[in-house]
Amino acid sequence: MLTRRAFIALGLAGAAAVGGGVAWSRFWADVDAARARVATGSTTIMTRSDTMEYATAGSGPPLLMVHGTGGGFDQGLRFAARLAAAGRRVIAPSRFGYLRSTMPADASSEAQADAFVDLLDALGIDRVPVVGGSAGALSATAFALRHPDRCSALVALVPAMYAPDRSLAPPPGALTGFIIERGLRSDLLFWLGLVAAEGAMTGALLATDPALVAAASPEEQARARAILWDILPVRSRTEGLLNDARLSGNPAPVPLADIAVPTLAISLEDDRFDTIAAARYMAAEVPGARLVTWPTGGHIWIGHDADVASAIDEFLKGL
Repeated sequence: MLTRRAFIALGLAGAAAVGGGVAWSRFWADVDAARARVATGSTTIMTRSDTMEYATAGSGPPLLMVHGTGGGFDQGLRFAARLAAAGRRVIAPSRFGYLRSTMPADASSEAQADAFVDLLDALGIDRVPVVGGSAGALSATAFALRHPDRCSALVALVPAMYAPDRSLAPPPGALTGFIIERGLRSDLLFWLGLVAAEGAMTGALLATDPALVAAASPEEQARARAILWDILPVRSRTEGLLNDARLSGNPAPVPLADIAVPTLAISLEDDRFDTIAAARYMAAEVPGARLVTWPTGGHIWIGHDADVASAIDEFLKGL
């Protein structure tokens, strides 16, 4: 989810950075490294929609990991790293418009869910549990609803989904919308924001209190920074980001009561995107659903990465 505050911060940060004479060589080094990081380790297939990129990690029972806004297969693998280490084969697609996955005419959550079926067919996998993080919970939930014969369980992790009492950021005006779109098409503007105002970017884009990150362990600080910086190269994710803004900025209600697979919803009470409301709503509406929450951790569950992985692993083992 993208907010007006995020791009005001980005613009101010960019002005400050330029005024301070940021070295162009550092920008190109960072962007080249980001491009190189996502240039290998994945492959593509053709789905009913178009080209879909994916990567895998680990071995054991398969798990479909659906990334959130600003991600791609790389974010999916990062979110599920502990699950891969625990003995699961993580399959991490890049959703529509991210990295090497193309943007089809129909980029809805339902179309993304159908493309996941084609991915499973290509991999020879009959049925799989799915974990959807943030905006990825929309297509993960659509997968559970549309293809219960292919989905064995659903985990909605900090779900950026509809809830009657969920607080949503107001839609941007025409000028702000123009600035947002331009910012998301420029690696330079995004990089300037990261360099000059990383804390503000963490608070706005990752919906997590920067002070909470600063007080966390060095391992968790590094994880938060990696999630933020891994949005580079942003130009390779622009269409996906804008599509997610449309889908999760004002998410439509879905028939949660029709979900027929075991379901786990996870969120944190201080998530600035208020996904706690969506998680509680899902737990109340989906028959037999479980809810796991923590009071602090923000949208990227700072201080609870091991706890989140453990909760998911125990839930799946109990099926």
